[in-house]
Amino acid sequence: MPEGPEIRLAADKVARVLVGRDVVAVEFGLARLRRFEKRLAGSAVTAVDTRGKAMLTRFNNGLTLYSHNQLYGKWYTTRRPRLPRTTRQLRVGLHTAAHSALLYSASDIDVLTERELQKHPFLCRVGPDILDPELTADSIVDRLESATFRNRALGGLYLDQAFLAGIGNYLRSEILWAARVNPKLKPAQLDIVGLRTIATETLAISRRSYRTRGITAPPQQAKERKALGMSYGQYRFQVFGREGLDCYACGSTIARHTLGSRNVFVCPGCQ
Repeated sequence: MPEGPEIRLAADKVARVLVGRDVVAVEFGLARLRRFEKRLAGSAVTAVDTRGKAMLTRFNNGLTLYSHNQLYGKWYTTRRPRLPRTTRQLRVGLHTAAHSALLYSASDIDVLTERELQKHPFLCRVGPDILDPELTADSIVDRLESATFRNRALGGLYLDQAFLAGIGNYLRSEILWAARVNPKLKPAQLDIVGLRTIATETLAISRRSYRTRGITAPPQQAKERKALGMSYGQYRFQVFGREGLDCYACGSTIARHTLGSRNVFVCPGCQ
């Protein structure tokens, strides 16, 4: 399932063809949304934002297209009148004079006013977006130390979108490994140095994954591994998906555990 960096990259792609341009035609594949087609047609897109795994396409008439990228949802952008080759079902089509932004297969879609956005059940409960440029290590430490989160195991906490929005399975494993923290530990069991290390790695790895389109390993290390003929899945990650292989840092065998009904990959030597 896509995580925050992948959703932000998709939003960037949509923004490049829509922001600052008039939408000349709109089509919805869900019958309940077709009443908005005429209301949105002729308006301009002012921004494409993300909150974790949700994308918000904002129009200058005060409406926002909300879409939550569930397992099968995918955005495409094309030059008109070309369409992508796909067997997916079209859910949203936003067409400018030159381009189309097309959302296929997703079902969690709505068109909302600003007031409705403020009350949206998902947006109300999610925490800060991991790619928000205003998010700092200090603010993450504050959340880790708060009464709401300090007594929860980090392995589960780092999948809870109410803590930080946009972290999923691969980011969880990579962040906790980089911070040298066992997923079963709670923030309350760590000193301030440990908490700050986790916070710093959370920002660094999430932002690196966004910049590199999914590579969480430091760029030089990834480059060297790729030169050795390693597959993309092996050189992009430090521990995720590497069960039974040697840890790049200490040589211990990477293990896979289940926490929060999802796999987490751990180095017993480093963590």
